[in-house]
Amino acid sequence: MAPLPEQVLLSELLRRSVRCDHGLDHGAGVQVWMHPPVHRVLGWISKPSAFGNRREVWRLNQLRGISELELLVQGEPAGTEIGVLEKLPTLIDAAVLDRHQKQIGTLADAAIELRSGRIRHYLVSRSDPRLPGSSRWRLSLDRLVDQQPGLVLTALESIDDMPLARASVRQEFLRRSRRWRDQVQVAGNRIEERLEGWLEDQPWQEPEGLDQPYEKDPPPGRRRYGPPVEDEDPWI
Repeated sequence: MAPLPEQVLLSELLRRSVRCDHGLDHGAGVQVWMHPPVHRVLGWISKPSAFGNRREVWRLNQLRGISELELLVQGEPAGTEIGVLEKLPTLIDAAVLDRHQKQIGTLADAAIELRSGRIRHYLVSRSDPRLPGSSRWRLSLDRLVDQQPGLVLTALESIDDMPLARASVRQEFLRRSRRWRDQVQVAGNRIEERLEGWLEDQPWQEPEGLDQPYEKDPPPGRRRYGPPVEDEDPWI
């Protein structure tokens, strides 16, 4: 079991099974327990059985270790029912609106400090957040204007005003293609500038013989090109 990192994504807590210090499996995480007004995560909820409405609530400070598939916790959970959990406020899956109150994405995830539970930033998805490999844009807390259940209002003009935190395969291909095109354009401009500079530095010289008049019909005994020849008697 690896030691706890300083920061973790909320989705990493929800997709792992919870195992207590008695070795019991309490099921995978299904929901976050947060306090939206101060952007803080208090814990998460797991589903111990595939059947039934019972859920178990874990405080964030009960977490002791994280492995590839499991979360190691210490202590006992608090039992509750689905009806109670439906009343818990959350911003996850809320619609993200721009300054014109048009939806530009969905709040899909959050980066949290494990020691304090403070949310450092949110992650926004433009498409369905459940799609694997979709792009994520980082939404810092200072870009938020207002929030309410199911809605987050920002002062952004578009989703491109946020830095890209994780690119999908399509987004990464478009970004690399744009970068390659820019690099080729810059290289072409440099070659053209070097060629122009080289031509300007070369002294221009007229080819020899271009200043001599061209004789269309040279006089007898003289070749059009080459040195003149002596008169010869064709009968000898």
